[in-house]
Amino acid sequence: MFDVQKTTAGAVQWIRDWFEQNGKGCNAVIGISGGKDSSVVAALCVKALGKERVIGVLMPNGEQPDIDCSQQLVAYLGIPFYVCNVKKAVDGVKQSLIESGVEISRQTLINLPPRIRMSTLYALSQSMNGRVANTCNLSEDWVGYSTRYGDAAGDFSPLGKLTVQEVKAIGRYLGLPENLVDKVPSDGLTDRTDEDNLGFTYAVLDKYIRTGVCEDADTKARIDRLHRINEFKLKPIPCYEFTPEN
Repeated sequence: MFDVQKTTAGAVQWIRDWFEQNGKGCNAVIGISGGKDSSVVAALCVKALGKERVIGVLMPNGEQPDIDCSQQLVAYLGIPFYVCNVKKAVDGVKQSLIESGVEISRQTLINLPPRIRMSTLYALSQSMNGRVANTCNLSEDWVGYSTRYGDAAGDFSPLGKLTVQEVKAIGRYLGLPENLVDKVPSDGLTDRTDEDNLGFTYAVLDKYIRTGVCEDADTKARIDRLHRINEFKLKPIPCYEFTPEN
């Protein structure tokens, strides 16, 4: 049984303790997408540090149809925020690749903006005495539905051990606007949702993660395969074990 009150209190205290040890007096810098994960992370950081130490960063890639959700969140929490449009940077890298003769893949087009956004977050964080929040959850990490060195990066991760359903429960417990908690994430390139691309729902995935039960054999096999081939994303960079001779 998931105890949302206990988990929320634990996450808030964990954030306080982490900053005490790794950035006393620093600010939490959070990329605000307007979805459940960044909304919940921002709300937890406000509880832990106070709104004056939480900085939201809105990073549209040109025109962003749902930018109002991000604006709604920062207004609701009352936190300072900056808008950094990443389109010129994204387009610049793409153009340089094209001019170099690279045939850009669809996956590159999907992953490039999150990586540019993370560079932007670290640039702002370094200029404003900050620490960058990772906003990924356990469900996404389990099947590799994040961009390495993009949204999968960060200095601290309040939601990394929580499933989508648990994150939503915390969002509701914190009183966040319902449309932000239940916002359906998409890949940003098409009308397809994350669940469309995965081929199963987060509810099914979360149940499998927590109970080991997945009624559909094909879905179970797909989840297991995605977990296996994406585990490297969650591990430190492997190093050659060199030992100097004495």
